[in-house]
Amino acid sequence: MESTFRTPDTSTVVVGVDGSDSARAAAMWAAGEAVRRDRPLHIVYGADTDGRTLYLSAETIGRVRANGRQLLDDTAKAVTDEYPGLHVSTEFSRADAAHSLHQAGALHGTIVVGNRGLGGFSSLMLGSVGLDVAAAAMTPVIVVRGIDGAEETGTVLAAVRDEHDLLHARYAAREAELRKGSLRLLHVWNVLETVGEVVGMLDGIDEIASAHADALRAVTDAVCQEFPDLEVRADAEKSISVAGVLVEASRDADLLVMGGRRVPTALGLARNLGRATHSVLHHAHCPVLLIPRTGSDFGSRS
Repeated sequence: MESTFRTPDTSTVVVGVDGSDSARAAAMWAAGEAVRRDRPLHIVYGADTDGRTLYLSAETIGRVRANGRQLLDDTAKAVTDEYPGLHVSTEFSRADAAHSLHQAGALHGTIVVGNRGLGGFSSLMLGSVGLDVAAAAMTPVIVVRGIDGAEETGTVLAAVRDEHDLLHARYAAREAELRKGSLRLLHVWNVLETVGEVVGMLDGIDEIASAHADALRAVTDAVCQEFPDLEVRADAEKSISVAGVLVEASRDADLLVMGGRRVPTALGLARNLGRATHSVLHHAHCPVLLIPRTGSDFGSRS
């Protein structure tokens, strides 16, 4: 399966800032990621001044612009103080935050966002900008969460559903290599669901379990062949909650990598992400790297 994305060692890291503590923590995490990749860090502030010119005075817009540029300068200084050798660039955008990050991601690579914005009050839930970025992104997105006081485990966790997930499993393997750590491939299947239909009888459970094991084995074998020196562990679990298993497993990981299956709908961005993806982005105990899915996989369940 050929990847259309740049791999972690060649992709620049783009991080959004808004003055919140969450965004500042995300910027520092993104800087460490850029160092691991030996790539630059690009810091973006989306002021949304173009969208507010009709009801804000020129003086207010000028103040927003000045504060935004000061925030960029302060963040860049904090990053370079911590990582002196890192090349850092900044970008002040007049567009809204999500659009600004999508544009920068298309040019540079991986987008990093915090798990809360200035308007949030709960440390558990993903803010609207982060959700917008994750739901509509065509480039990899990392939502930074679960890093306060967390000790590194040396493990990268990848959620694997089927053979179409080889792309992000390979991506996870590269992340594990960059961390000089190990990779855990985790396949979780719902015993009540197969090929979109509820299983009324349990007679075929053994056959279903075997099919799921085969899907995991195929991805595992391909990853091990490409990354022979990497320690790889593969586990299959069945549960009534795929998201619940992944969230619990994220307690023991430095990064969770998922394929970004999205469901097209007119009911809002929150529903555009698959159910498991949406839940994990809100509740994971470690940063989550989401690799967008395209083409025939767009409407797949997750």
